Amino acid sequence: MAVLAVGSFVAGQALRDDGSPEAVTSATSVTTAPAVPGRASSDGDEPVAAVASALSPAVVQIETGSGLGSGFVYDADQGLILTAAHVVEGATDVTLRLADGRTADGTVVGTDAGSDIAVLRTDADGLTAASLALGEAPEVGQLAVAIGSPFGLDQTVTSGIVSAVGRTVETPGGAVAMVQTDAPINSGNSGGALADRDGRVIGVNDSIASKSGGNVGIGFAIPIDTAKQIADQLVAGEPIASGYLGVSAGDVTDGSVRGAQVVQVEPGGPADEAGLETGDVITSVDDDAITSSADLVAAVRSRAPDTEVALTVDRQGDQSEVTVTLGQSPSR
Repeated sequence: MAVLAVGSFVAGQALRDDGSPEAVTSATSVTTAPAVPGRASSDGDEPVAAVASALSPAVVQIETGSGLGSGFVYDADQGLILTAAHVVEGATDVTLRLADGRTADGTVVGTDAGSDIAVLRTDADGLTAASLALGEAPEVGQLAVAIGSPFGLDQTVTSGIVSAVGRTVETPGGAVAMVQTDAPINSGNSGGALADRDGRVIGVNDSIASKSGGNVGIGFAIPIDTAKQIADQLVAGEPIASGYLGVSAGDVTDGSVRGAQVVQVEPGGPADEAGLETGDVITSVDDDAITSSADLVAAVRSRAPDTEVALTVDRQGDQSEVTVTLGQSPSR
């Protein structure tokens, strides 16, 4: 209860704009994921074809004892591969199928259930690394291209746009503010890359919202900045350091205000020291709207310990801004 997470956080559940749950399924099962050797040329009439050409050399298929998934090389010198944690759940060694048809052994360096990110390492030579769009937030409406192996159809290219950003999606160990896209993503795309028109990776494909289990144009990708930050900590062997507010929270149910309602405050925690009380409703973090407890989890865990954040708090109808210095989460 002391950890900032309350409510039923089921892996693969997203929220509609009105705060109601939307069924989401992981996009693992087979494979996916592009990567980028450099920047694709957007000159000419076929930008998607240019992205596909740039991404393909960095794509790997990941085979475990229980299924297939995808990943992409992001550091060729060290043989490091990014993928989704649920793709390699329970595995320590995997088999990789490289873009040139070779197979290679891979080992799981580390996984983080909170962000659903994993890093693999291979000793294979001749690797090509993806180009990452670090520090550049995706824009709603921009081109989005996914390459992977939906249903085992390797090197399948799909395209669309970035439909939304900051969309909270629950993971096996928490929640992440993800990129939403209508680029078709299906089973087998988990762990793969979502790229911009320059062939740079903007996200790691993770899950889809679907009542049928098939693509309906609502897919989610973990932002590349989040993925790379977690990957660096996993490779360094460091514990995953994420922000900690020190409250338990639930969704507001009376309809008077949308936000995350504080159910319990950890004595001596950051929220307690800032004066938060049971019953307070947190409606924003640093001006980013909070409409549910999952939104709050994603917002806090995406920030590093010792980060100062501004919370907008509704207390019995009166709104105020509270500044809180986040602590370090005791668990992920």
